[in-house]
Amino acid sequence: MRIHLGGSSRQSLVTARGQLDAAVKGVTAASASELSSELFFASDVFAKNTSLRRAFADPSRDVAAKSALVKDLFGKNLGAAAVSLLSSVSTLRWSAGGDIVHVLEQLAIEAEASAANINSELDVVEDQFFELSRTIAENFELRKALVGSGTPEAKSALVTELLAKKASASTVKLAIALISSLRGRSIEAGFADYLFGLANRRNRLIALVRVATEISAAQKSRLATAIEKQVGQPISINVQVDPSIIGGVSIKFADDLVDGSISNRLASAGRALVGQN
Repeated sequence: MRIHLGGSSRQSLVTARGQLDAAVKGVTAASASELSSELFFASDVFAKNTSLRRAFADPSRDVAAKSALVKDLFGKNLGAAAVSLLSSVSTLRWSAGGDIVHVLEQLAIEAEASAANINSELDVVEDQFFELSRTIAENFELRKALVGSGTPEAKSALVTELLAKKASASTVKLAIALISSLRGRSIEAGFADYLFGLANRRNRLIALVRVATEISAAQKSRLATAIEKQVGQPISINVQVDPSIIGGVSIKFADDLVDGSISNRLASAGRALVGQN
């Protein structure tokens, strides 16, 4: 993975992503984007407050106390979805307090990626963000202006001007968030972290379907519709023909596997027979 987290924090990121999936299920692009803004705000709050990070990373601190602290800090400024997600994240375990900042930033990136996905723009945003990273890396004066001592407002205006008229609103928003919150990273490392978040959200919105023989376009469309209804977001389907599964279908989506293949049923039956003997 691009960001380096300790064992507990790494698992907490996995859990938090599942919670984000639930938070953006069935919402509008505007709602997902608003959640992203609020998570970026929370990440900045934690980045600027060492004692707050220590309080949340302290495993001996009561879970209820952490949730109450979240409501005290953010209840009046953030929406219910963000507060609920932050309360859930507060109950997780952390290898270091600073990891909370990185995880919240990743969730913010992925929430905006979900907004782009709802607008059918996720691939476009990912491509535009990569191209922007290359443009900055290859232009010394531009890079100097964005990492120098200029005000955040001036840097944001420069990014907006650079991307104006040709970039998605999600691309502009993420670029401004990155430039405004490098937090000691090189700009190249910042782009790598953001591209990691975009790629991860895209990967979570791809269903790998294994079948014994080719399926028709109509079957693929019906399958996509069924999965999208369950997920509450547009998804992509990659179909893999694998004769070894004999028949049926196996679907891998995000962290879930639904294996209805005949080979799996036979294997399960064989294990059951062995258990009876």
